[in-house]
Amino acid sequence: MTTAQTGNAARLAARPVPGGGTPTRTWLDAGVHLTVLDLAECPELVLVGAHPDDETLGFGATAALLADAGVPVQTVSASDGGAAYPELTLLQRYRLERTRREELRRATAALGLHVPLSLGLPDGEIERHEERLADLLTEILATKPVGTWCAATWRGDGHPDHEAVGRAAATAVERTRAVLVEYPVWMWHWASPGDPAVPWGRAVTAPLTPAVMDRKHSAAQCFQSQYVAPFSGGDPVLPPAVLHRLLTVGEVMFR
Repeated sequence: MTTAQTGNAARLAARPVPGGGTPTRTWLDAGVHLTVLDLAECPELVLVGAHPDDETLGFGATAALLADAGVPVQTVSASDGGAAYPELTLLQRYRLERTRREELRRATAALGLHVPLSLGLPDGEIERHEERLADLLTEILATKPVGTWCAATWRGDGHPDHEAVGRAAATAVERTRAVLVEYPVWMWHWASPGDPAVPWGRAVTAPLTPAVMDRKHSAAQCFQSQYVAPFSGGDPVLPPAVLHRLLTVGEVMFR
């Protein structure tokens, strides 16, 4: 059974986010050289995240590069991220969802992408709705050209919602003539260079430029709800060290 099938939720759970995870310098010093994707092979892109900010932090610069080349990019967020802070009341959660939808709209605009589509599945429970998500993604991909890329959070990323989105995307791609591209987000936190749980043999990158990386940085700043806890003494979802790592290590995809 492959890593994509088994998942890495236990690995992520064993590395609490406030602890920082694998240092950015460890990744940079690894000196990994990856094959560079030929973006000319992508006629259209459907970019799928579990929560608003996944698409930006994991694939934003690549998406911006494709958009600059005239490739249509449709961003899809499976949930509105209302469960980011479990302590919130129902009303506070509703307000957070509204905030995160607006953050996503501003971030995709900063990346030069079209208005995003929010599917509204329950944050933290996407696995329970995986079949429904696969059906929705199938409907979207069925309207796209042959060979359209479906970029989704990696099936082995560690976060249950991310892994469920990856599995649903893989199912949708099998039903259509799309091409699956998976991108990690939390892998950078719990894994290490050469980690056997990561399919490095399938890892590729994109020819990112300083200009698109600058736009990714600008887009990432739109998600302030994730960087500051909504109550005194609380931990943010993405502490500074985690955000810095995601904006520094580049973008890796599994083909």
